[in-house]
Amino acid sequence: MGPHTRRESLSGPYPVARPNNNHHHSTGPLAAADDSDLVWPFGNLHGIDRDDVRETAYEIFFTACRSSPGFGGRNALTFYSSSSSNGNNNNDNGNNGNNGDGHGNSGGNGPGSKPNGHVVTTPTSRVKRALGLKMIKRSPSRRMVSGSGGGSNPSSPGSTSAGASPSMSFTVPPLGRPRRPMTSAEIMRQQMRVTEQSDNRLRKTLMRTLVGQMGRRAETIILPLELLRHLKPSEFNDSHEYHLWQRRQLKILEAGLLLHPSIPLDKPNTFATRLRDIIRSGESKPIDTGKNSDTMRTLCNSVVSLSWRSPNGSTPADVCHWADGFPVNVNVYVALLQSIFDVRDETLVLDEVDELLELMKKTWSTLGITRQIHNVCFTWVLFHQYVATAMVEPDLLCAAQAMLAEVANDAKKLERDVVWAKILSSVLGSVLGWAEKRMLRYHNYFLKGNVSQIENLLPLALSASRILGEDFTITEGGGGNGKGQEKRDVTVVVVDSSGVRVDYYIRSSVKNAFAKIIENANAKEVKEEEASEALLQLAKDTEDLALKEREGFSPILKRWHTTAAAVAAVTLHNCYGAVLKQYLSGVSTLTNETVGVLQRAGKLEKMLVQMVVEDSVDCEDGGKSIVREMVPYEVDYVILKLLKKWIDERLSKGQEFLNRAKETETWNPKSKTEPYAQSAVELTNLAKEAVEEFFEIPIGITEDLVQDLADGLENLFQDYTTFVASCGSKQSYVPTLPPLTRCNRDSKFIKLWKKASPCGVTLEESYQNGTTNEGHHPRPSTSRGTQRLYIRLNTLHYLLSHLNYLDKSLSLSPRIIPSTRNRFTNTRKVHENSSSTSYSYFERTHSSIQSAGQNVSEVAAYRLIFLDSNSVFYETLYVDDVANARIRPALRILKQNLTLMTAILTDRAQALAMREVMKASFETFLMVLLAGGSSRVFLRSDQETIEEDFESLKRVFCTCGEGLIAEGVVEREAETVEGVIGLMGQCAEQLMEDFSIVTCETSGLGVVMSSSGTGNGTTGLVQKLPMPPTTGRWHRSDPNTILRVLCHRNDRAANQFLKRNFQLAKRR
Repeated sequence: MGPHTRRESLSGPYPVARPNNNHHHSTGPLAAADDSDLVWPFGNLHGIDRDDVRETAYEIFFTACRSSPGFGGRNALTFYSSSSSNGNNNNDNGNNGNNGDGHGNSGGNGPGSKPNGHVVTTPTSRVKRALGLKMIKRSPSRRMVSGSGGGSNPSSPGSTSAGASPSMSFTVPPLGRPRRPMTSAEIMRQQMRVTEQSDNRLRKTLMRTLVGQMGRRAETIILPLELLRHLKPSEFNDSHEYHLWQRRQLKILEAGLLLHPSIPLDKPNTFATRLRDIIRSGESKPIDTGKNSDTMRTLCNSVVSLSWRSPNGSTPADVCHWADGFPVNVNVYVALLQSIFDVRDETLVLDEVDELLELMKKTWSTLGITRQIHNVCFTWVLFHQYVATAMVEPDLLCAAQAMLAEVANDAKKLERDVVWAKILSSVLGSVLGWAEKRMLRYHNYFLKGNVSQIENLLPLALSASRILGEDFTITEGGGGNGKGQEKRDVTVVVVDSSGVRVDYYIRSSVKNAFAKIIENANAKEVKEEEASEALLQLAKDTEDLALKEREGFSPILKRWHTTAAAVAAVTLHNCYGAVLKQYLSGVSTLTNETVGVLQRAGKLEKMLVQMVVEDSVDCEDGGKSIVREMVPYEVDYVILKLLKKWIDERLSKGQEFLNRAKETETWNPKSKTEPYAQSAVELTNLAKEAVEEFFEIPIGITEDLVQDLADGLENLFQDYTTFVASCGSKQSYVPTLPPLTRCNRDSKFIKLWKKASPCGVTLEESYQNGTTNEGHHPRPSTSRGTQRLYIRLNTLHYLLSHLNYLDKSLSLSPRIIPSTRNRFTNTRKVHENSSSTSYSYFERTHSSIQSAGQNVSEVAAYRLIFLDSNSVFYETLYVDDVANARIRPALRILKQNLTLMTAILTDRAQALAMREVMKASFETFLMVLLAGGSSRVFLRSDQETIEEDFESLKRVFCTCGEGLIAEGVVEREAETVEGVIGLMGQCAEQLMEDFSIVTCETSGLGVVMSSSGTGNGTTGLVQKLPMPPTTGRWHRSDPNTILRVLCHRNDRAANQFLKRNFQLAKRR
């Protein structure tokens, strides 16, 4: 073995190192762990604590090594391997024996060592070199122990029994040497914190036990029994100390022989029952161990009988089985192995580890330890010490990994010991459980300063999983495997390769880190109005976590998983996507906050996708399989969907209002300054508010979206326009045309009236006086219903003016993104001749309003003339006599009505309304002339009077209002009336001839020749003429119009013509 350095101490009792309470508290006697989640894999020893196990381990160790130097033996041990070629034998100056201080050269010094025992400049250890551990290399001043000629020393009892065998005398340094290297026995006693008093008692017991049988093997000694036999209460400080010591020995016997025997007990077993009774009796007070004690004899017989049983029951046993049962043996052996760590710095392994391990091998036969079990236990001790010392020394983890390679070689052997397999499974299960808990949450356990520990921990976890079997399970969230461990909910996932296992580590840790972010931010329980802000912060934290993963963890994990960063990115993408989906499920409408969340999610998604792409460059499929795991957020689609939902909500709100307006609108203006319906005001306000909020949404507004909103608003406006225009038809106010009759020269009624009026007062004058007495101060005859029609007309123009504002708002907004599709060619006006293109989003509504305005104006005009002014116009004009029933009273009322109309209507509505009143007035005038009924009779001489009255009517519309109707327009509209008045000035013969010609032409009969007049003035016709249909479209060339002029002509020839051709009835 290469040279190694021994530690130093002062003379006198060895200092007992203070236990580190942080390192030694756990489920088993020695299951000390800085983290309580490291499960002790070797089971519990009932009633035996770690100090009891440690003291028992030292007793067994000392007994097994009693023949070695420092333990009472004469010859030094050789601790280096025979295969080592480090040249130790070349520097021993030919002296392979004891060098005078109780150690051979190979035991304490190596190349370059000197007789005076000074420290070597380049110490080495085969075990440390193999495990990659550093040498301690302490200063020379601390590697020596003082020696004196008198008093006790650490390596021997205070005095030697007089009858002791010479071979059992202890090695005592010469008096002339003041300092010497520490022996292995001294090192072990110091490392195992055994007091000098306990050590002296052990030495005395061995001397008394081995008197006369120095060759007795250690595995044939039942040490607790020998200690109980030879040590008396007087050798302890007090009876309590002795009782505790005795109870420990009995508990060890109970554990090794009754609770965990290597050879199962027969049931029932008398010796076991007796031993159990003795142990139980020793709980309350010490048992009598004197030579003449029956209890002691029974104890000896029972213990010896149980210890020397053979496995097959027939062949005598050559060793006693009192400490080789699992888990007693492993607990004791692990306590020995833990002594290799320096009590002054527990992260360091002693430089004397080779020598100490070689000495520990002497206990194998007593404890039933094999090379394979040693490798497993040593692996556990190294790993446990790494955990117990707060994981500050990565070399310990590397050493555990190196030992695990030896364990892996052992596991490949076909023949497997059952106990070893059990120990292996338990140890690796504990190691793997602890390691995987950290790997499944490596974001929580490894920070920026210690992230490199993953490089050592991950190979250990993977090696452990491979040894246990490829198809091993990952247990997440579980408790311990040992007895008494708290049971928790567990999730078991079966994996079959290192790559898949690392993949699962990454996904699990990222998910847990993400969940911790949510937990810390209390994002799960935030108020609804704060959810958007929480999602924005979560996106930022997720992005930071992704960067942390890419920069800190992925470069390390990439050694075992080629796409580590991509897997982490996919996991984060899916985690945030789940939260985003939950958030969107509670979003009822699109808000600026929601848009902000979605846009931030889109930015995060791009970052994560880029991370996946960059990390998947070297993949065979280019990372396609990983990218397919990412469920797209579809931010643009979601925003578009929410925006369309927002539009639908606004339109639904408008439709609801419109439905209410249809039920509640009374068409009464709010004030004179607002002469339109309030429903129109509210509807346009809703539309303006929708457009303003629409453009305030912080997204790119495309022309398609603008058109969707405009189409919806246009449907609302068209519906409202239809509602405004639903005021009936003008034909409902036109009186029914009376039947055609022929009038005679003088009616009987007029003849009787003339006879009863000798004073010359005519009917026309009486009628005129009666109807005009109230006309000196005429009042408008416009009804409330007609005025409401004016409000409808104002409402349409109000709507039209605000449509222009909305059109500009939609067309000229700078936030509109041009569309690549030519969707609007049929709905927008494109002015090809201009350099710019202008659009109209409400073209159909414009047309509808124009049509509705036309209809409302017509209805209002016909209602005003045919209903409101009926009493002074159609009912009285030219009744019975033209000269005495002229148009002047009707004109006065008409002027007042027109004045009121212009006062109510807005400026833009006046011209159309005035024109329609003019048309209605002309229509009424025509109906008076052509469909006046039996009360109207016209003479040819009345044509000039009628023409004069019509000129007065025309003049009203030319002068009423400042240029509302151009004179040319009045003249064009008056042409039909003037044509009919012209017919009234023609003679009856001319009218009959014209009627015959036009009727024949329109009916297809050809020209009808007339005969010469007869004596009674009649004209004979070759063929009877058909009755022309009444179309209502009066015109001087219309046969029905000419016929009606004849029907109202008080002329004999006309009377005869009508009677002969159409058999029209005579007026009554």
